Amino acid sequence: MNVELPARPKPESSIVRPVIADCDIHPCLAKPSDILPYLPKRWQEHAMTYGMLPRHGYQSGPAYPKGQPDAARLDSWPPDGRPGSDLAFMQAQHLDANKVELGIMTVIAPAAGAAQNLDYSAALARALNEWQVAEWTSKDSRLKASIVVPYEDGPAAAAEIDRWAGHDAFVQVLLLSRTAEPLGQRRYWPIYEAAQRAGLPIGVHAFGYGGYPVTAGGWPSYYIEEMVGHSQCCQALLTSMVIEGVFERFPGTRMVLIEAGLAWLPSLCWRLDKHWSRLRDETPHLRRAPSEYIRDHVWLTTQPMEEPEKRKHFHDIVEWIGIDRLLFATDYPHWDFDDPLWALPVKLDDAARQALFLDNARALYGRG
Repeated sequence: MNVELPARPKPESSIVRPVIADCDIHPCLAKPSDILPYLPKRWQEHAMTYGMLPRHGYQSGPAYPKGQPDAARLDSWPPDGRPGSDLAFMQAQHLDANKVELGIMTVIAPAAGAAQNLDYSAALARALNEWQVAEWTSKDSRLKASIVVPYEDGPAAAAEIDRWAGHDAFVQVLLLSRTAEPLGQRRYWPIYEAAQRAGLPIGVHAFGYGGYPVTAGGWPSYYIEEMVGHSQCCQALLTSMVIEGVFERFPGTRMVLIEAGLAWLPSLCWRLDKHWSRLRDETPHLRRAPSEYIRDHVWLTTQPMEEPEKRKHFHDIVEWIGIDRLLFATDYPHWDFDDPLWALPVKLDDAARQALFLDNARALYGRG
């Protein structure tokens, strides 16, 4: 891969936008009651009476700054409903405007897998999957869905994966990064077994409600701490999955870390390998160094993209990870949306750019 420092930006009107894959698009219910037609009557009544109770809530209101309600771009609100809730609006503002050939949807609100009531978690996950097909993938073939699962209930999550396995609308399984226990724990193994059986990657998106603060020492004070914490959560879950032997036991596992950055991965691998070389007797089930499992089984989305002051450092990071392990994502319609024209802090050669913006996603999701 050849990387050059960026030239002076040209006016956007003079640039031809390339066809891209966007590996993190957030569809949303226009209003909470829109999910009711997809729920059985028992759970309709539950939803109207109690709603979804997460394993923990914010101590006082949402973490999002008032300037960005719903963590959304200010220009992403359709005439009616919430950002990400109007397909025609999304098509005009994003899919068409940015030449999105393949859009991977990740439903993170409501966070069905994080519901305290596991039976309702399973019902809500199924309803959201049916809603994705009825309202999105059946109406725009560019959009593909992620299977929402009740991930704190391994057998129920596996059953939901089996239900949708082979359905053309779904191209991955979706988990959130803040779970009740580290994701390598055995309670989650039925999910990995089912995903392997279905031949589907597992996307792990930032956020979730595991019942604990994002830090190891308690609740943070500021939204910026919440945002920076995404990468810390992913480091912890990835370490757990490697050391617990998930990739050894389920060799077909392909995992995508979504919206947690990427610059932290090389240093984590170096540290894991160093300690494993001295402590490997503790984990005889690992046949290879941790970094080897990570290189073979893990992909990362680009958003949010780190932007080091010395741009050559970004080249070093990408070179270590491998351009073939990176998937472009915009995070539409959220406030930190990455425009594909301006997202990269360095210039890529044509082959690397084609891989990052389109071909890697085609290969991973079987859309080549």
